[in-house]
Amino acid sequence: MPELFEELGYVTPRCDVMIVYDLQCANGHTFEGWFEDRKAYEDQGRKKLIACPVCSDTSVAAVPSVFSIKTAPTSSEKEDDKAEDRATVQKAMEFLENNFEDVGASFAPEALKMHYDVTEKRNIRGTSTETEEEMLKQEGIKFFKLPIPRLDS
Repeated sequence: MPELFEELGYVTPRCDVMIVYDLQCANGHTFEGWFEDRKAYEDQGRKKLIACPVCSDTSVAAVPSVFSIKTAPTSSEKEDDKAEDRATVQKAMEFLENNFEDVGASFAPEALKMHYDVTEKRNIRGTSTETEEEMLKQEGIKFFKLPIPRLDS
């Protein structure tokens, strides 16, 4: 079968890598073409071997395609990402500090008081032990554990 393709002017790929082009005929139909390399595309185009699968037009041109090549970030991009991450964490920390009362180690008792309407409900933050957390869950008190990163490292 490869001999037949070669007789017709097609180049039989001799490698595992193919290049894919988005193609468009003169009638505006777009389709995909796979080639061994740019030269193979140009040779087949000159010989009018590339035809639109919709209308069989051989006036075909490569059109821009959408693709992306993922590369490793440069060290400056990594530093930019770190700075952006640090700024995001800082904003979150500022929000917590400005909108939640820090009750420290009294988090569980304060949460219980609010749950049972002993004290007014408000946003609180603090620390608790695993035992206290289990007790809060058993009482049906919802809370969210948020690890606080050190920003000075």
